[in-house]
Amino acid sequence: MNFVKRALGVKTAALKSLTQKSWTMSVSTLTQLQELVKDLPVQDYENGPTSSQSLLRLFGQKEADIRVTLYRDNHAWCPYCQKVWVWLEEQQIPYRVKKTTMFCYRPKDQWYLQIVPNGFLPALELDGKLITESDVILQNLENDFGPLYAPLSDKTVVELRRLERRLFAAWCQWLCYKRNRKSELAAQENFQSILKNVEEKLEGTPGPFFLQEFSCVDVIFLPFLERMSASLYYYKGFNMRNKSYWPRISRWFESFELRSSYRGSQSDFHTHVHDLPPQMGACHVSVLSELRDQIDQNQKLVNEGPWGKLPDVSYPPSPEIDAKTAAYRVLKHWDTLLEVNPVQREVLDVALRCALSHLLSRKIPNEVSTLPDEAAIGLRYLRDRISVPRDMPIHAAKMLRESLEATAALISTAQGPKIPTKDRKDQSVIPFRRSKLLEHR
Repeated sequence: MNFVKRALGVKTAALKSLTQKSWTMSVSTLTQLQELVKDLPVQDYENGPTSSQSLLRLFGQKEADIRVTLYRDNHAWCPYCQKVWVWLEEQQIPYRVKKTTMFCYRPKDQWYLQIVPNGFLPALELDGKLITESDVILQNLENDFGPLYAPLSDKTVVELRRLERRLFAAWCQWLCYKRNRKSELAAQENFQSILKNVEEKLEGTPGPFFLQEFSCVDVIFLPFLERMSASLYYYKGFNMRNKSYWPRISRWFESFELRSSYRGSQSDFHTHVHDLPPQMGACHVSVLSELRDQIDQNQKLVNEGPWGKLPDVSYPPSPEIDAKTAAYRVLKHWDTLLEVNPVQREVLDVALRCALSHLLSRKIPNEVSTLPDEAAIGLRYLRDRISVPRDMPIHAAKMLRESLEATAALISTAQGPKIPTKDRKDQSVIPFRRSKLLEHR
């Protein structure tokens, strides 16, 4: 609460002078909000589309036939976990999911350390045998279930895997080290030259993927291309999904987004740019003065919206379904979300119901005019901690952020506490584990 008191030095008389014409309804009760989302189609977590909330995947087979258990992180932040996750989904290999913590947001779960003493992720059990290291896991899965179009040992596949590692190293060198102008330009040029090689490899195939058809290579490239796209846009003012400069890479992303395996595991720019710093040690903004305005513009868009203008997804939203999905997820964890927020529960309760009313009806409730300035802090605190795909799919998250910000903007300009960069203990899973709603957190 001390942070809230300090932040409320900002006064917002101008915002509160908005006319009552903007407020066309009374805020809904929780029961009324639940009624509005009750017709949301029930998702089949076991056999339906890929979902971060799934703990059991059967693909039409019997649970008794499951041979695989995947251990991945709670927040779906781990890139190596995503690689194995997407592989299992593409091959439709039935599996169970057990989620554990990452060091960057909480000490490792003791139960997991008893299985994997170094705590590294992912891990996988295959017929009771524990396997670690994502590449070793993929090789074992290929040995038992067959290759994903081409074997990992194929000459072309090996060459492309080496290219992916070269690109990864160049990205880390550019992003994670403080630089002067000369070394910044050199690191940028090195990354772009290797990325051009990736573009050329994609140009060399008739379709949108790295080989003749979708393959293991696409799965291997996915996690870090996604994270590169987000982080370089935010910290370096560099847009990897600019069709004018990187048409094949843009088409590759668009084609991957047509696949359920990616739609269910896909994150967004906001999530990645704030989950990467504690994982990588640091992410440094470009020192090039000529990029300052572009970087400021990109960062403002990522942090404050409108999030629909970000180049992190190509397929269109389904507004009604996305809004109801977002509202359902908030309602599911209502008590816990109020508990972990820095503002008073009673204040946030009304403010959040106003935001959900806006999300579902696109109208601002009358009660927003009565809320104290700290309500804006509470709404923006939640806005900044929505994690994709952990909490909901990408378009649902964008719509929820828009409604939280639209409601907060009518109350105050006061912002929530800054998102930490050294660790993400603000994203602890413990309060949600205490919740009776744990099964899909």
